[in-house]
Amino acid sequence: MLTTMESASPDLSALSFEDALRSLEEVVRKLESGEVPLDETITLYERGEALRKHCQARLDAAQARIEKIVAGADGQAAAVQPFDPEAGR
Repeated sequence: MLTTMESASPDLSALSFEDALRSLEEVVRKLESGEVPLDETITLYERGEALRKHCQARLDAAQARIEKIVAGADGQAAAVQPFDPEAGR
């Protein structure tokens, strides 16, 4: 049985960090309520784990971009190097 949330969910890669986090919070609320049948609980848990991984990947990418900021002699940001996620592999 698919819930409205699952059937209406876009592909994870298309979700912004904020949208994925909101979806993850919704999953957690449902799981914490204790009112979800076992089969749906397992499905929600799997969805939550996928959302958590997606959020973590987005945070890691943002962190890598921040680390690429190059400071000038005065300590101010002088340039930003584009983040290439393939370069770290």
